[in-house]
Amino acid sequence: MAFTPLNALNAFLAVARRRSFAAAAADLGISPSALSQSVRQLEARLGVTLLTRTTRSVALTEAGQRLLENAGPAVDQALESLKTASARPGEVTGRIRLSVPSMSVKTVIAPLLPRFVARYPKVEVDVRVEDRFVDIVAEGLDAGVRLTESIERDMVQVRLSGPSRFVVVAAPAYLARRGTPEKPDDLLAHDCICIRAPTRGGRYAWELERGKKSWRVPVRGPVTTDDWSLMKALAEEGVGLMYTFEPLIAAELTRGSLRVVLEPYAPVVPGLFLYFPSRAQVSPALRAFVSMAREGMAGPGR
Repeated sequence: MAFTPLNALNAFLAVARRRSFAAAAADLGISPSALSQSVRQLEARLGVTLLTRTTRSVALTEAGQRLLENAGPAVDQALESLKTASARPGEVTGRIRLSVPSMSVKTVIAPLLPRFVARYPKVEVDVRVEDRFVDIVAEGLDAGVRLTESIERDMVQVRLSGPSRFVVVAAPAYLARRGTPEKPDDLLAHDCICIRAPTRGGRYAWELERGKKSWRVPVRGPVTTDDWSLMKALAEEGVGLMYTFEPLIAAELTRGSLRVVLEPYAPVVPGLFLYFPSRAQVSPALRAFVSMAREGMAGPGR
């Protein structure tokens, strides 16, 4: 990679956002060694250390954090301007970078993207599926999807789905063998398919509520995973109880391979929302995506 200040700055931003030379190099289509050299040249030019590197991790120095926060949005806007300069009048081009949780893929993202790509073929959509809490500003993303209670107050929110429940479900075979829990504490005596918490790495305590009372039950079971499809497969095979977002298992509930238990204790959430910074200059591509998302929600009862 030939050294120019802008090339080097873009290289640094990619590493700073991904916290990985390998991942950033793959994004940019260059080798990790060329990327590392470019960042080192930028550090030499500036006379400061921007990144601290170990064999396992990459972290920002104070100077690196300042450069990421100050230069990142400007570089993103400049690159977006280059992409739109050659567009015909009225044509939407560019790139949208999204961070979405796995629970949103089947319910809102997969139904929305085919229509969006068909209508806006010149827009590239980069979707990162990850269940950790992502700082979309720091990581150079345009928007994200979350439950509304997890979104920062200074973000613009656009509804993607209606209110839904989190439910405990099990296969009929499991219930015939082990019985049906009647209250939250009964879960402690059952085999549960445990969810690995995305941030702490431990087991997620299942959240239930009824009226003004709520429970966080530290369930146990033979398997702990963060993969939803594996949880569903195990639940259908009768391995244990599963805690999940109800829209994800609509088909299984209809055909009876899974049944809801503890229904009076199922918490209701307002739904999934697309969010992006209120102070950001919204690109034409993101504006088009937001418009289509709103179209999808237009209907009775929404």
